[in-house]
Amino acid sequence: MAEWKVPGLALAVIRDGEVVRMAGYGVGDIQTRSPVSNDTQFLLCSLTKSFTVAGLGVLVDDGRLDWGRPVRDYLPEFRLHNDVSTERVTVLDLLCHHTGVPRHDWIHAPGDLSTRQILAALRYLEPNLDLRSAYQYQNLGYLVAGHVAERVAGVSWESLIADRLLEPLGFRHFGFSVESLAATSDHACPHVLDDGEARRANWSAIRALPAGGLNASVSDLAKWMECIMGDGKRDGRSILSERVIKQIAMPRVHAGKATFDVIEDLHYGLGLQTGRYRGERVLMHTGSWLGWGTIMAMMPERKMGVAVLTNFEPSYAREVLVYSVLDRLCGYPRTDWFARFKAKHREDLVQSILDSDAYKRSRRLNAPPTHPMDSYAGDFEHAAYGRISIANDAGTLVWSWRGLSGCLEHRHYNVFKVPRQALALNPDGLPLTFCCNREGIIDRVVAPLEPRVPDIVFCRVGNEDLSNSEWLTGFVGTYMHGMDELTVSLNPSGCLNIGSEDTGTRLLMPIDEKTFRLDGLCGYSVEFQSDSRKRVSALMLHHPLGVMLASRTGQPRFSIT
Repeated sequence: MAEWKVPGLALAVIRDGEVVRMAGYGVGDIQTRSPVSNDTQFLLCSLTKSFTVAGLGVLVDDGRLDWGRPVRDYLPEFRLHNDVSTERVTVLDLLCHHTGVPRHDWIHAPGDLSTRQILAALRYLEPNLDLRSAYQYQNLGYLVAGHVAERVAGVSWESLIADRLLEPLGFRHFGFSVESLAATSDHACPHVLDDGEARRANWSAIRALPAGGLNASVSDLAKWMECIMGDGKRDGRSILSERVIKQIAMPRVHAGKATFDVIEDLHYGLGLQTGRYRGERVLMHTGSWLGWGTIMAMMPERKMGVAVLTNFEPSYAREVLVYSVLDRLCGYPRTDWFARFKAKHREDLVQSILDSDAYKRSRRLNAPPTHPMDSYAGDFEHAAYGRISIANDAGTLVWSWRGLSGCLEHRHYNVFKVPRQALALNPDGLPLTFCCNREGIIDRVVAPLEPRVPDIVFCRVGNEDLSNSEWLTGFVGTYMHGMDELTVSLNPSGCLNIGSEDTGTRLLMPIDEKTFRLDGLCGYSVEFQSDSRKRVSALMLHHPLGVMLASRTGQPRFSIT
């Protein structure tokens, strides 16, 4: 704990199916100095996934769910980016991270969207692999699985987990939000490393609850390990069938190579990693979030398990404890895991310094922005990632996005960077690149919010004043380009459409008082023109190969300046 500055830690050790060690160490909060006890609640982070799988397993035991069936059999509204994956992805694919969709964590991480809003956003998230082609750990699949559980059970995910799992297991200290965690009398607080010391971090909500939002104490988590290693039973009470426990523990996809030679390649089952430690089968999972680090590891054949909960991230303290305890209980040759992970920690620190120096050397100096600061200001939107707002504050660009905000640092040309915020959930170092259309107008911001797919593109949108249907009616009319007719109309939702016989109809998205982009067509925009009397008289259709000028027919009904 001293090596990694961990303020508080809770430990549970099970041998031969019984708890032989349980203790709290350090403090739950460096400000109040409240000690960690066996009943102190921590955020479990991704250890929650095993509970979500077990909740679905209860429904399998009930005969109400087949997790080999397509998700759309249970959620008809479910959509992914492509139709094939939408129709074929199964509940199993969600649970073993086999959907072809990478993490896209910044969809849920800001914590401002409901799970239903996130579910609706999935169709706009680009995959990077084909369905079932490789393991890719992610949280959004478990959010969808939570919705499947709710639809089948007819109750909320929280109620299902509490009523069918936690209460029958005898859990006494648990909750389903950071708000409920903070309200308990015995809870830990999140901490991070800042200037070489542990400091209290801001509370960051996990809205993707089925992926990581459960709070519990180590005394309760030990009961869950006893149930898993007891083939679904605890204290003689059956919680899950032995068949479901075997399905959960079955290795399904290769998850990667291990760091050390005594740990064999890892595979993923359902909510648990599977592998071998010194030749013996191990089930385990880790969890991480801003200020939290957890781990749970079990050797089912020996009825042996270790759980470690900490209020600090990142650290190797949890791994050191797990492997040290397993070695001692199994009588393996002693390995100085502390020394091995300490060396790895020091190597990580050296590498981070080298990376930072390399980044500084790569900066292009004397490359100012290409536009006046006011040109960068505006709102930019992506269908799933939401709206980024940029303002010019006395020559400094300020960004705000879904509850996150701050000043931007200029890097070079039209690239700006999100500064680090050590104590808050923040996309530290995220580069925002401002891009121009062919007329030199900044019309989009691109950001690598998901590194495994092309940069996420936020297109400039007009402010709410530009969505006034009465004002937009002034653009409605017929415009002629030679013998070709373009029609601008107002659709039932109060937005403008543009269309022709040959090309069909497209939605016009306002950029400013006279400029609109064609929704779904990169490089296409419409700029309305006015005559000497400031009446709408024509439109210019900007396209990848040039410009088309179409004159308006009939009497103009609206003037623009």
